[in-house]
Formats: sequence, structure tokens, C-alpha cells
Amino acid sequence: MTEFLCSLCPRRCGALRTGTEGGGFCGMPALPVVARAALHFWEEPCISGTRGSGTVFFSGCNLGCVFCQNGSISHGRFGRPVTIPRLREIFQELIAQGAHNINLVTPTHFAPAIREALETPLAVPVVWNSGGYELPETLRTLEGKVQIYLPDLKYADSALAARYSGAADYFETATAAIREMFRQVGRCVWDADGMLQRGVIIRHLLLPGALENTKAVLDWIVGTFPAGSVLVS
Repeated sequence: MTEFLCSLCPRRCGALRTGTEGGGFCGMPALPVVARAALHFWEEPCISGTRGSGTVFFSGCNLGCVFCQNGSISHGRFGRPVTIPRLREIFQELIAQGAHNINLVTPTHFAPAIREALETPLAVPVVWNSGGYELPETLRTLEGKVQIYLPDLKYADSALAARYSGAADYFETATAAIREMFRQVGRCVWDADGMLQRGVIIRHLLLPGALENTKAVLDWIVGTFPAGSVLVS
């Protein structure tokens, strides 16, 4: 898919995205823009392991987090356009370097291109590493192609979500997305070396002065998933 009116993320901005031209909130074209691809040793231990996670950082983002640690990539849109065949080659090159998995960082707005690049299964698990602001219908198009979901669950408080990420509907949107992620991959599964092969890891950042927000996020996780079925980081 090299040209479409975009409704991939909850913003449903309807921007015309072509192979080379972008618009809407993320400002990205239809074909992927990659900022960095390399072995990454600083994810959760069950993702990075001893050989590293084969991490592909995509440019642009559908959130506007003021505390983003990758601001030049997500907001500044730094990166290089790649074709879908080249993206597949990047995955294979990282696997050849010993990657435990292929880790797709901020991939939501490139879902159709990534889905095409993953048409043939890889030899290692695929990690969907996102801010959690997803549409279940977009995630459903990835079923069977992604083995590990690594979403944020940043906010239960809509005022905080609006203030810091420009997404007042974050909690209801992200929780629906995480339910869909769990439906697809189920309980966590590890290999003999303790590397995650399948499952959901939910990340949460404790914001200064927002302890009640964190309590509400953890209450939702505990009340939604059976004990031990997901990881929390």
C-alpha cells in the first residue's frame, strides 16, 4: 500500500499518505522512514538478552509526549526512507548479527508496510514496541505476524494524557488496544534461556506528583489480567 487516506491510529486524521509524501499528525509518508537499526542491549532483560534485540526505530509518532527520550526521531522526524524489500533486508541483517528478536519501535503509522515486510515469518519473534495509543482494528491486521507486544500504559488520568501527550482519550484507547494484544498472543512464554518468545509486557512511567495515576494504571492491570499472564515494567 503506497497511497491511502490514513485511519491507522486513534486520531483518524484522514491525511493523504503516499510513498514519499506525508501529512496528518505524524507527518510521515506511507513507506517507512527509519532513524536507526541496530542491536539494542538496554530493553527488558528478557528482550535484549545477551546478544541484543534487533531494534528498528521508526520516525514520527502518533503521540506528542513532552518527555519523549527520542524527540529528534518522533517529533523532529529524523530518518531515512526505505522500501519494503529493504526493510525486510534490515530485519534479516539484524538476525544474522545474532538478534534475539526484531524490535519495531514506534511502528503504528507504518503498519501496512511492516505487515507486508513480515508476510513471510522471521526466524525470531517480532516485538511491537509502541506508546499504546493504538486501534484494535489496526492491531488485528498484524495477528500472527507479531509475537510480543510491548506497549506503554502511560495514563489513567485524561487530564494528564491531554497535557503531556495531547491525547485525552488515551486510557480508554490504550486499554482496548492492550486487551486486543493479549487476545492475540496470550500468556507469556519463555524459552530455556529465559528469553520471551510470546506475550505482553506493559510499560509504565511514574510521573512526578502523579502517584494516583500510577495506582490507577496498576489497578487496571491487576483487575484485567490473570496473575502472571503479563509482565509489567
